[in-house]
Amino acid sequence: MTIPARTSGAAWADPARPVDERVALLVAELTLEEKLAQLVGVWVGVSDTDEEVAPAQHEFAEPLPPWDELTRPGLGQLTRVFGTRPVEPSVGAKVLAETQRRLVANSRHGIPAMAHEECLAGFTAWQATVCPIPLAWGATFDPDAVERMAALIGGTMREVGVHQGLAPVLDVARDPRWGRTEETIGEDPYLVGLVGAAYTRGLESSGIVATLKHFAGYSASRGGRNHAPVSVGAREFRDVLLPPFEMALRLGGARSVMNSYAAVDGVPPAADPTLLTGLLREEWGFAGVVVADYFAVSFLETMHGVADSPGAAAGLALAAGIDVELPSVRCYGEPLAELVRSGAVAEELVDRALTRVLRQKCELGLLDADWEPTSADAVDLAPPALRAVARELAEKSVVLLDDNGTLPLAAPERIAVVGPCADEVLSLFGCYSFPNHVGTLHPDVPLGVEAPTLLAALRDEFPASSVLYEPGCPVDVDDRTGIDAAVSLATAADVCVIALGDRSGLFGRGTSGEGCDAADLALPGAQNALLDAILATGTPVVLVVLSGRPYALDVSGRAAVVQAFFPGEAGGAAVAGVLSGRVNPSGRLPIQVPRHPGGQPHGYLHARLDAPSGITAADTTPAYAFGHGLSYTTFSYDDLAFDTTEVPTDGAFTVSCTVTNTGERAGAEVVQLYLHDPVASVARPVRLLTGFARVELAPGEAKRVSMRVHADRTAFAGVGGGLVVEPGALAVHIGASSADTRLSGEVRLTGAVRSVGHDRVLTTDVEVSPAL
Repeated sequence: MTIPARTSGAAWADPARPVDERVALLVAELTLEEKLAQLVGVWVGVSDTDEEVAPAQHEFAEPLPPWDELTRPGLGQLTRVFGTRPVEPSVGAKVLAETQRRLVANSRHGIPAMAHEECLAGFTAWQATVCPIPLAWGATFDPDAVERMAALIGGTMREVGVHQGLAPVLDVARDPRWGRTEETIGEDPYLVGLVGAAYTRGLESSGIVATLKHFAGYSASRGGRNHAPVSVGAREFRDVLLPPFEMALRLGGARSVMNSYAAVDGVPPAADPTLLTGLLREEWGFAGVVVADYFAVSFLETMHGVADSPGAAAGLALAAGIDVELPSVRCYGEPLAELVRSGAVAEELVDRALTRVLRQKCELGLLDADWEPTSADAVDLAPPALRAVARELAEKSVVLLDDNGTLPLAAPERIAVVGPCADEVLSLFGCYSFPNHVGTLHPDVPLGVEAPTLLAALRDEFPASSVLYEPGCPVDVDDRTGIDAAVSLATAADVCVIALGDRSGLFGRGTSGEGCDAADLALPGAQNALLDAILATGTPVVLVVLSGRPYALDVSGRAAVVQAFFPGEAGGAAVAGVLSGRVNPSGRLPIQVPRHPGGQPHGYLHARLDAPSGITAADTTPAYAFGHGLSYTTFSYDDLAFDTTEVPTDGAFTVSCTVTNTGERAGAEVVQLYLHDPVASVARPVRLLTGFARVELAPGEAKRVSMRVHADRTAFAGVGGGLVVEPGALAVHIGASSADTRLSGEVRLTGAVRSVGHDRVLTTDVEVSPAL
């Protein structure tokens, strides 16, 4: 391509010069209009007549001016070239490359735009591999596999010219009624942080800028509602909601952060300099780019009421630390320019954001004189390696919750399959997978991926069996007219597999997903009625839940129960493999399953005051606890040992045990370490995950699992709000779940109360070795 002469000869375009020098030279050359153009995105192809794929899309989708006029001052970002509608990948890559060429040729300095896309369950593009959702990542307790998946996802994005991925979500699940629970990794901050950091590391290793979201507090909304106020205390914010972001920044190397839509104690994060500048940059040292969640700057005016105009919203966001307005320009354009010209907003704030944006572009090679857009003739967004790791994660994420002797199935002659999720491929996918996110809006377009339903997978898994199907009821409508037919089918069968759960969507187009919040945790529609009728037949029952959140279950041993959190394109085969025994289940619950559907469920991170007691008649005991999951083999825990039981508040201890496979087949045990501080200056959780190890064991094999715990891992927000490590006794528990701890001991922290900061130890070192 032809590079503008001023670009090819400009000192800032010389890759041999230091990045900061190049950026400073370029900033000095730009006019105010050109500066602001680098701080905005453009969403080409979106309209106010499309079904929404972003909140308030209709309200803010306005016709764009002619391309040459729009891009003459330059452009910061291109929004979702692949993720707005079905685009054949190689065509999309060529269109993106040509768009970049036109942008470079049309603007004075020839600066390319960054292209961003969603990638929460794989690249959200047509024909891209559909991976398991984040809640399934959490269920694997396998950060290494998640990191491998992310690196491969990033590779497909780079192949078509994308620079930035809007993932991972690091919100900690607090109320599963929230529709976006499926986007979380779980309800424990350490699990979310460790797995989220792994995903971040994988994405960044491929050259894609990972974007941590939603910073911060979004998942703690009142009533589990989307875009709702958040009323959390300072300690919950510090101890539960912030640590995953710290871990993904320090351990994952994320180069971007996206703000939360919430209002936390009345303050929208998009307008909170204490959060986005004081904490994120000054305390934590983040040097990357903060991008606005879609329309979040405008929402300061239209939803939060803290600004009275687009310009005022821009001024608040810019001062707080939002560097880029996404998905398109409304506030950071002329409304902000007027305030800068009048002196109401200092141009230094524009330059601050601009410097961060240009530094990132420079590091990506977009400011180099010899830059060329990516353009590929043949594009494969579903390479075999990525499909293989998606299958691996799907299999590892399936959780066997209960088994009354029905599983694994021994090739029954007649299998009845019922339930609305059994023959619905969309019940395998999350709301940010392309088929649910965009594909449902284009019913004439093929799915784009190979994804057998659970019914099809069961027929493949049991070729000698008669596998017949009746849906029984829809997913989300209280229609019971099909229950009798399902009951008749189940009655005549040797076993009945009933598949219940969700169909994910956006803004009310599903039972789970963004904007699909639930009033309670009862299965949607008539599914509970169908389940009760099937259980009453007396036929052995396997309940399979395909969902984006946990639903209240209390089958009391009347069925085997399998939970799969939207396991992706290979999910049907993964569940079928678990049912046949081809796959030994090894998933563990990243979020507990409640016993009762009403109200905000009792969370695993509860303090003693919130534990079941005679003071209240409400039973808060979960049906299945955090970390729970069964196997087709058995494991024993023995020989608990500590290298020391007296540890200074700046020291560390190692706790070890031997885990043995006492069954007759190979399997994986997830060894979980929990701590409890029984006497502290503030109320502490009765169980807090502090380390874990996924251990593969052959029959009869034993391994020694050692975990090195630094005293920093016991830190919490004390009475004054700062993070402290306090002396005193610590209860140490190791076992198979938060409710099944097989070995217990005690360690005592000694010395003075110690304050810790952002440089504290964030992880527990784990070593797995052959048992002597």
